[in-house]
Amino acid sequence: MTVVLGPNRYGKAETRLVRVARDGGVHHLKDLSVSTALSGDMEAVHLTGDNAAVLPTDTQKNTVYALARSRGVDQIEDFALALARHFVDSQPTIHHARVEIEEYSWERVPPAAGDPGRRRHSFVRAGTEVRTCLVHHDASGRTTVVSGLKDLTVLNSTGSEFHGFIRDAYTTLAPTTERILATAVTARWRHLSPDAGPVGFAESYAEARRRLLEAFAGTHSLSLQQTLFAMGRAVLAARPEICEVRLELPNKHHFLVDLEPFGLDNPDEVYFAADRPYGLIEGAVLTEDAPGAGFAWE
Repeated sequence: MTVVLGPNRYGKAETRLVRVARDGGVHHLKDLSVSTALSGDMEAVHLTGDNAAVLPTDTQKNTVYALARSRGVDQIEDFALALARHFVDSQPTIHHARVEIEEYSWERVPPAAGDPGRRRHSFVRAGTEVRTCLVHHDASGRTTVVSGLKDLTVLNSTGSEFHGFIRDAYTTLAPTTERILATAVTARWRHLSPDAGPVGFAESYAEARRRLLEAFAGTHSLSLQQTLFAMGRAVLAARPEICEVRLELPNKHHFLVDLEPFGLDNPDEVYFAADRPYGLIEGAVLTEDAPGAGFAWE
């Protein structure tokens, strides 16, 4: 039996970076978690322990901080591109870089009466939603940029049905023409080009997010799968710079509580929100001519 080394990569996971840009009396805050992974001529280190081709993971961490200072941090996609290109372009043994970033949003605290200055440098964490990006760059010049978000929790209190499904000996779920539909959206979308051009990643992200929310709210849903497709289609129809959208939608079930033992009716008003088990709906929506359709993003 012959044993060989398979695909491999190594890196620094979840480097926490907070950068404060002090624009005069107004401060701007960026709060990120940055994960880097590199691959290339790594046979020797695995087979013999020879580290000559290895850029230490500690160096990768330090590079995140150094580039944050030297070039600043605006859109996370641009920062991830700069990191990935730096690793590949500066090290001949590194052939491929993967950079994943999560951004945690903060909002300014409204000023107290008589203290307007605090408005410019006091912040409060803005909910649980997280902005994400994933960049791949290799020595051949091939680059992919995937933007996205996760933990965007949404709910429709009406306008959702579920019926006509398969019924067998183990089916107990009753069909319904009225239910709460709730989910925590994880959405990722691939850009046709790694360079956002005049549109910019900020505008692209804001508009993609808006289209996702509009489609969720505006779709009379017969299934969460139908809603998933409507959300992806809405982004692609509005954003020509995006060629593929992938969505993960856990079904956050809400069950009507039986109040009859207490002599009360329940006209679709009182629900129990179950956290598990839950249905998980996943799918990709893409343009017919999307390059590299179906390729792995990880």
